[in-house]
Amino acid sequence: MFKEIKTEIIINASPEKVWEVLTDFETYESWNPFVSKLVGEVKVGNTIEVSLPGMKFKPEVLAFVKNKEFRWLGHLLVKGLFDGEHCFEILDNNNGSVTFVHSEKFNGCLVFLFKNMLDTKTKSGFISMNKKLKERCEQMNS
Repeated sequence: MFKEIKTEIIINASPEKVWEVLTDFETYESWNPFVSKLVGEVKVGNTIEVSLPGMKFKPEVLAFVKNKEFRWLGHLLVKGLFDGEHCFEILDNNNGSVTFVHSEKFNGCLVFLFKNMLDTKTKSGFISMNKKLKERCEQMNS
């Protein structure tokens, strides 16, 4: 089964500023309501440790493109049960703002069990993080 969650927000800041805030992992605990902690060397192929409300997991970094994209792939227990490909994209609107796209694609035989939680808790977590990222970037920009 397949499920995708996709959220977007306009941030009045440059791609460089949004990237700077997004990748300042040491400050996540102070502003990020969704990803409270991210530890490890963020480099394609590396495993990092990510803490979300009520869970901790170790995904593999799939993409880390400065000022553009950060993507990882995580699994619940073993590959194929419940896999999530999480993505942050920064799209330059060429007008002093960016569109921040925060999405995740879920695959695996257990996705149907988590569908309601994904549509509610997970999606609201994405939206909360997006709003706080926007606030932080725009405050630093002024």
